[in-house]
Amino acid sequence: MRPLLPMALLALLAGCTAERAPATNDAANAPAPVETPAPSPVPPSAAEPVPQPGTSDQQATFAGYGDMKFGIAAADMEKAWGGELKEVGKDYNASCYFLTPMWVKAPAELNFMISSGRFARVGTESAKLAAPGGGKVGMTAQALQSLYNDALQSTPHKYVEGGRYLSINASGVAPSKLVFEVDAAGMVTEWRVGLLPEADYVEGCS
Repeated sequence: MRPLLPMALLALLAGCTAERAPATNDAANAPAPVETPAPSPVPPSAAEPVPQPGTSDQQATFAGYGDMKFGIAAADMEKAWGGELKEVGKDYNASCYFLTPMWVKAPAELNFMISSGRFARVGTESAKLAAPGGGKVGMTAQALQSLYNDALQSTPHKYVEGGRYLSINASGVAPSKLVFEVDAAGMVTEWRVGLLPEADYVEGCS
């Protein structure tokens, strides 16, 4: 017959058994983690479109273009323009060439003639820009005459058969002239305004 275990040992074993009772599942009762929404993807920052100089419809006047007045020195034009201007044709003729805004793709969009070192005229083939008085490329000759109260003088085009030049003179501190070129279909294809004789040049600087 086995000797009985001391009472103290039995009590110890009972305590261990109680400690080994199934424990509460901490993982099951733990509070659910708070899900933090993933940040929305940030689109690449796009620069705000910068207003391009010279795109205003009404900058052309009989006195110049914006703050650039006919007769100012070519060296002062960038300051008056408020930005950089490209030289076009100066390598071929330093006495008569053109300056254009940096954003134009072709000089025909908008160009400033420099004659004898001074700003002499502005011209464009773009329908986005208005001439003094409101005339634009794409208008009919009839609508143009109506806009200018039939004050435009008509002369035959030098190169376009059936085409015409419609022009009007302005007087003031610096007398200037506005010239529209009209094709055989009666549509305005370009305009220029500037000092004389430069405003009448039909071949660039001649």
